[in-house]
Amino acid sequence: MTGVPLIIAFVIAIVAMILLISKLKVHPFLAIMGISLVLAIVAGIPLTSIPGIIGAGFSGTFTSIGIVIILGAFIGSVLEQTGAALKLADMVIGLVGEKNPELAIELMGWVVSIPVFCDSGFVILNPIRKALVKRTGTSSVTMTVCLSCGLYIAHVFIPPTPGPIAAAQTLGVGENLLLVIGIGVLCSILPLIAGLIYAKYIGKKIKSADELVDDGEVVKTYEELKAEFGKLPGGFNAIAPLIIPILLMALSSVSAMAGWSGAIADLLTFLGTPIMALAVGTILAIIQLFGAGKKGEFYNLTNETLKTVGPILFVTAAGGVLGKVISSSDMVNFITEHANVLQAMGILFPFLLSAILKSAQGSSTVAITTTAGIVAPLLPVLGFATPVEVALVVMAIGAGAMTVSHANDSYFWVVTNFGEMQPEEGYKTQTLMTLIIGIAAIVEVFILSLIF
Repeated sequence: MTGVPLIIAFVIAIVAMILLISKLKVHPFLAIMGISLVLAIVAGIPLTSIPGIIGAGFSGTFTSIGIVIILGAFIGSVLEQTGAALKLADMVIGLVGEKNPELAIELMGWVVSIPVFCDSGFVILNPIRKALVKRTGTSSVTMTVCLSCGLYIAHVFIPPTPGPIAAAQTLGVGENLLLVIGIGVLCSILPLIAGLIYAKYIGKKIKSADELVDDGEVVKTYEELKAEFGKLPGGFNAIAPLIIPILLMALSSVSAMAGWSGAIADLLTFLGTPIMALAVGTILAIIQLFGAGKKGEFYNLTNETLKTVGPILFVTAAGGVLGKVISSSDMVNFITEHANVLQAMGILFPFLLSAILKSAQGSSTVAITTTAGIVAPLLPVLGFATPVEVALVVMAIGAGAMTVSHANDSYFWVVTNFGEMQPEEGYKTQTLMTLIIGIAAIVEVFILSLIF
């Protein structure tokens, strides 16, 4: 099959996948794998070639990204377990100041969510949010929206969060992870500003339950929160598992750009690859765990991390299978012949596809990994070739994966419940906020695509 019928079959396949995941509650892994198989058959790929294509798409994803995702998630788990995430948050407060509690909690969430999933990050930081609300008299809803915003932006933009790593690897810029991190930080600016403005606006319109009723709850101070973890790690120890891998990748990039050679250059190249850089970060995290007197939790923490990333890895690999099927069909050739249509959409194409998947099935990570798998074989057609351009495609996919969070997203319920709001209030706060920051993000990505 080729031409328009193949495009129609592809659209039907995507719609069917969305319905399977969102309406019939089929696990994304099974839905994506099943649709990939059916699409391969319908597309006319020889039956004898399909098993090999599926295997190549699946194993290729694991080869390029599996270890990176596992190590990044483990570092995040240790930071959460040892109280280093709380220490990082405290450092942000010290930098921004308590006179700007909305900005402080937003940036705090943004920093913490770089290694920690936004769901667990909100749970970790919610006691600090409530303490700041009581201490400063700021609107609880405003603080909830600011915290959610900061967490969400880093969650979809900045490695080592699994989604952006997966997209970077799938799209071929996995070895330029430092570039992806830098672009992610840059693309965070406009949505952070937009989220802060909206949070201040909506906080004047809506009151949460904890603002309406004084239930006598005792709000813990910073000191009490810190005491629950025992002795918190020092500032350098808290940030080292994150900053050292970034520095190693930076030195590797500098070495490559400067054309260095010899043993030192080889060592920098070795340590600067994402796998080895994150391995160093993992070692530092383990040292931190042992230093906190939690050696006995090492095995269980590792086991729980593997349980957490397992579904992500399998869904990511399934997205790789779908991408491999697409690249093995005649679709790419047909689209190449009619490239002017997609080129006219440009950077908006991956954004819209990711936004549709996100809104339909709820998971930002699934939206990112699936969209990356679909877009990867189309990059030449879309006209994105350089590492910077491809990194911006990763950001466009991430922007779409924020748009929007509603009732089928677990994060929606975390924010609504911990923020003590009703679902209808959640739609006015969390859902509208994610729409606003998603649009702000793609606007910034579009502007940067014109520059770069």
